Amino acid sequence: MEYIVGIYDSFVSIIKTFGFTDIIDIAAVSILIYAFIRFIRETRAAKLVKGILILVVTYIVSYQLNLTVLTALLNYIFQFSVFALLVVFQPELRRALEQIGRGNFGDYWSIGSYKSNKDFLQVQKELINIVSDAAETFQKNKVGALIVFERSTKLGDIINTGTIINALPSTSIIGNIFFNKAPLHDGAMIIRDSMIYAAGCILPLTKNENVSINLGTRHRAAMGMSENSDAVIVVVSEETGSISLAINGVLKMNYNKTTLIDELTTLLIPEHLIHPEKKTARDYIRKVTKR
Repeated sequence: MEYIVGIYDSFVSIIKTFGFTDIIDIAAVSILIYAFIRFIRETRAAKLVKGILILVVTYIVSYQLNLTVLTALLNYIFQFSVFALLVVFQPELRRALEQIGRGNFGDYWSIGSYKSNKDFLQVQKELINIVSDAAETFQKNKVGALIVFERSTKLGDIINTGTIINALPSTSIIGNIFFNKAPLHDGAMIIRDSMIYAAGCILPLTKNENVSINLGTRHRAAMGMSENSDAVIVVVSEETGSISLAINGVLKMNYNKTTLIDELTTLLIPEHLIHPEKKTARDYIRKVTKR
């Protein structure tokens, strides 16, 4: 009974000293733990972490049993493990840091070269409709296509692998680019600032080992591009005509024209432009700064 009372008294004393900064501290640590678990689950890190845990358990057992040679060997392995992990996880770490560096504040404060939100909204809607029309045509005729919407992550290195076009978007131009006899049809088309900026571009293939063997090079390239940037990639299969979207390393399949328009609208147009009646963070900041 005294033991339980002692635990209760310790708990009460801790609660009494608990302050606002402690709440922030716990919340920050919780977010980091959650991000780490998510990082492990969504990448090939899961299998590697299992291997590390096996080595740790082996080290503990060998230490307890006084297995001198094995303990010394594992000690050497752990000494260089930090550098090894940096090399092994380089693609995943790069992607994680890029995601941290991406912010949505630019969506609220800048609309590029357009004079108003209304102009930007109209141009983006027209672009989405044009791409969706072209995708529907490709779907019916089973024409392969790979269309990349550049967002906050600039794709200059990818653009350099193709041919600069910098043309106003239209279904005719998109159709000509991906016509199976055209010289640029095998590569990806990059859309930058609502313009068809480049075509015939080479995208990096995904390094995800769990990708279905039924997916072709276009789908693997779309996933690879989405793993290395925040770009939105539309893929049309040449074999089946199915329309897919690659976002953040995930491939979503079986779109039609209507669902593709809805998804692209959500991804490419800030919500405060689609629903101006809703209050946003920008509205709150403006209200505070006016006081």
